Amino acid sequence: MNNWSIFFKNIQNKEYAKKIKVFLDDEYNNYNIFPERKNIFKAFQLTKPQDIKIIIIGQDPYCQIGQATGLAFSVDKNQKIPPSLENIFKEIESEYNLKMKQNGDLTYLANRGCFLLNTILTVRENRPLSHDINEYKDFIKDVLEYIDNLEQYIVFLLWGSKAKQYTKYIKNKRRLVLLSAHPSPLSANRGGWFGNNHFLKANTFLEEHGIKGVDWKND
Repeated sequence: MNNWSIFFKNIQNKEYAKKIKVFLDDEYNNYNIFPERKNIFKAFQLTKPQDIKIIIIGQDPYCQIGQATGLAFSVDKNQKIPPSLENIFKEIESEYNLKMKQNGDLTYLANRGCFLLNTILTVRENRPLSHDINEYKDFIKDVLEYIDNLEQYIVFLLWGSKAKQYTKYIKNKRRLVLLSAHPSPLSANRGGWFGNNHFLKANTFLEEHGIKGVDWKND
């Protein structure tokens, strides 16, 4: 049983949950919205709460046709790898001395215990942050508070100022929070991304607590 079902049952009658549904009904009926509606909660579908080892927080989905998959930073395997993901791959390559494949589908990480969470779950075509609504903020707050009650050790990778705002919801002492600049070229090229060693540090923390680290190499 995927324990997210307990979480969603607990929030289904909250006012923000009802408003999100009404909002999305209208948006999907009248605009091109990404990702496909069936994939809005893909991160939750692929990574069970009890399996979470690492949480990577993104902002909103890619807003071009064919890109957004419902997983933060991920694109369909047939899509060109976006610049931020390219820099993520470069850092993995540097830390582990390996070569990543030109495949931006991060489903493999979701299946290995990485919860790839966008804090804004949807977006209009060509309109970044168009779905930056308060109801999503309420939803993410509940998600993170639910996660904070989980017993296992978890690493949070918070990249950029937007992601760092969520540190206030991380209170469990079995957490490691790693902060750095965002991997987008505009931010990364100013320093603070390359050489952050987040992928190595995350696995070291997990292994120190008897948990198998994440194999970052893509399929």
